[in-house]
Amino acid sequence: MAKKKNRISEKECNLKDVLDIIGGKWAMPIIYNLSKGKMRFKELERSIEGINTRMLVKELKNMEANGIITRDVFATVPPTVEYTLTLKGEKLLPSIRSLHSWGQEFTV
Repeated sequence: MAKKKNRISEKECNLKDVLDIIGGKWAMPIIYNLSKGKMRFKELERSIEGINTRMLVKELKNMEANGIITRDVFATVPPTVEYTLTLKGEKLLPSIRSLHSWGQEFTV
């Protein structure tokens, strides 16, 4: 008797698309920190240990393009930029918290 393969086509599962958006090393820490409320760029940078400016900018641009965060620029000198989660970004929080719990239980 031949075994039946469990195959999920990309049309049926958008996991690859999800991972393209939040699969980066820094995406989840950024989303988690923004769950606390609006943050300025430097506040966000200081709150994530080990991230460099270039990577933070790259991740923020990606998340903004995908509708996970909003970027508000204020006309001050120097310019003030604040980031917040969108509704789409806030809906990721239960999944991120669940992954965090899993990590605490099964990783050292």
